[in-house]
Amino acid sequence: MRLNMKKREKTMDQDRRELLKLAGLGLGAGAVLTGGASAQAARPAAAGQPRLRGIDITTIVTDAGPGLGVKTPRGVLDVAGVERDRHLGLPIRAIDVIEGRGDQRVLAALLANGAAAAPASRLIPEARVRFGNIVDKPGKIICVGLNYAAHAAEGGTPPPKEPILFNKFNTAVNHHNGVIEISKETAPPKWDYEAELVLVMGKGGRNIPEATALDWVFGYASGNDFSNRDLQFRSGQWMLGKTQDGSGPFGPWLVSADQVDVNNLRMRMLVNGEVRQDTNTKLMIFNCAQIIAYCSRAFTLEPGDVIFTGTCEGVISGYPPEKQVWLKPGDRLVTSIEKIGDLHVTLT
Repeated sequence: MRLNMKKREKTMDQDRRELLKLAGLGLGAGAVLTGGASAQAARPAAAGQPRLRGIDITTIVTDAGPGLGVKTPRGVLDVAGVERDRHLGLPIRAIDVIEGRGDQRVLAALLANGAAAAPASRLIPEARVRFGNIVDKPGKIICVGLNYAAHAAEGGTPPPKEPILFNKFNTAVNHHNGVIEISKETAPPKWDYEAELVLVMGKGGRNIPEATALDWVFGYASGNDFSNRDLQFRSGQWMLGKTQDGSGPFGPWLVSADQVDVNNLRMRMLVNGEVRQDTNTKLMIFNCAQIIAYCSRAFTLEPGDVIFTGTCEGVISGYPPEKQVWLKPGDRLVTSIEKIGDLHVTLT
């Protein structure tokens, strides 16, 4: 048995070395290439290994269950499937990449040169991908209210002097091409959309300096702070109307932070193909760096924490009462943010 295990480990090491060689990545004195990780839990990151840059990650659902998917020029790479096949020590979930778990160098080698070394059998055309929750159970889902002056104005509220924070729960997490089952909710049907930029923390800490706060972000996604306005305004606390099941979709991709200027992105909401919201993230009252610094002064932020950064004008609740036509089953919502992606959600 021990001989067979040693033989298997030797084969895995050879596979990893060959991948790294093909990608032009040196092994380095600190490389940890022994003992492949199982497909159940990726090993902690090797000391000092760099974070991946220029990467779009997601969760894909296959017959084997949910696992890490990465966008490539050849299609979406089923990384968890590659790990099951070859036992290379790869990260197998999106949260593994966010937290720096698994052998990031081997994943980089698979993605190098347009994913030339990735096995064709584990590449899926994007149109055929079944998307899952990118971060299934984040430690925190923090939301920022009234973070665009025009949105505050349409509700008759002055711009806030400090970020207004509320939260969602894990049962609100949803994904690209997901559904929100509003017909199962008992509250009156005052359903509303909110296009939002979502960020996911890649590092954690307290008292994060505003000047470097964006360095703590792993990536960004398109989101929708789907809201029940009746429940939201029943009391002075918004949470009840903000954390309905499935009301926090984001995706389809978590785009690594190095790829975008987060302070200058066009953001739109389309309802059944009609543009309802259209803004730019440069119009935020509190930008992403300020939000992170503000939150971290009050509590510890952790890798995988999700922050919805606020919506702009154009929500249904901002219309005159006689023009408020609330969302209904069958409506199709798209949050579109340039360089990040289009999040599709359907109401049932």
